Amino acid sequence: MSHLLKIIFRADASLQIGTGHVMRCLTLAEELRRRNAHVQFVCRAHSGHLGDMISRKGFALTLLPAPKQSVQTVKQNDDYAEWLGLSQKDDALQTIGSLVGKQIDWVIVDHYSLDQKWETMIRSYAERIMVVDDLANRVHDCDLLLDQNLYADMETRYTNLVQSSCKLLLGPNYTLLRREFIKARKNLRTRCGVLKRILIFFSGTDISNETAKAIRAVKSLELQVIVDVVVGTANPHNESIKQECDTQDNFYFYEQTDKMATLMAQADLAIGAGGSTIWERCYLGLPAIVTILANNQEKLVNDVAQTGAVINLGWADKVSSDTYQQVLSSLDKTTLTKMSIVALSLLDGDGCTNVSRFLST
Repeated sequence: MSHLLKIIFRADASLQIGTGHVMRCLTLAEELRRRNAHVQFVCRAHSGHLGDMISRKGFALTLLPAPKQSVQTVKQNDDYAEWLGLSQKDDALQTIGSLVGKQIDWVIVDHYSLDQKWETMIRSYAERIMVVDDLANRVHDCDLLLDQNLYADMETRYTNLVQSSCKLLLGPNYTLLRREFIKARKNLRTRCGVLKRILIFFSGTDISNETAKAIRAVKSLELQVIVDVVVGTANPHNESIKQECDTQDNFYFYEQTDKMATLMAQADLAIGAGGSTIWERCYLGLPAIVTILANNQEKLVNDVAQTGAVINLGWADKVSSDTYQQVLSSLDKTTLTKMSIVALSLLDGDGCTNVSRFLST
């Protein structure tokens, strides 16, 4: 970078929102810091926010006040406005309050509740605005837009939603992967379809406790495998899941681990959710049985399943332990090997580097 960039991230985590938005912003933030940028996070103090993690990683943090009323679970067809907990105008004014007196090169916003209204209010306080999105359901006022997902209509999804001058970064080769994944791929073994190790991870929150369903399914089959079970600190079922794992010698429990790349590289199969974790698994060629936990995951999971890289079980409320058990029983070496090959083919670039180049020009 030619000069010291000053960059603000606006993203939230909560029991309803999940942790994915903040986590992928942290990944990009760490790459930008390596390039000598000054990075600050602005997050709201929802229940389940990741402020402590952001601070532990050494980033400046402004924690906006928690909403006066608790944020309710968003309905399947909602417009995500409830996730914010207050109006876009009030959020923008509070965010601006944390920016006053600072010269900001970029505001990077990753939030389904924010759109053109919020971005236009921020305009005069930052040189440029970047949006991270994957819904393509609202108009944006931004200079750069990142959607790292694979969709059949990827090239046309944002037509009429951004200005013609906005640069679009679309597709898996812009996936924001942590350095540990880049390193793990360089040392990746070739999978041969033999099932010896299973990784279970259903996002950082997993309110509906899909983790327990998957654990019961694997246990019932009495497979001679090692099972790694990962949960986030915001998961309300952590204690019961840990107790479940502790009763089995071949089950290992991890809470908010920094060894995800290692666990994925070691595994022969993953059982988990849609969302950005899909790309971490694909990057390491890990076949996956995937369940949809949120509305924003549905199209992504459907489209990636069409490639053959994952098995799509559909919506979580329609999936039982028996469903996982039946699919696990049907897998063979040929299927797992093909899934791994397809997954590896979907992305091969260093997304953080690719995105950072656009931020520094």
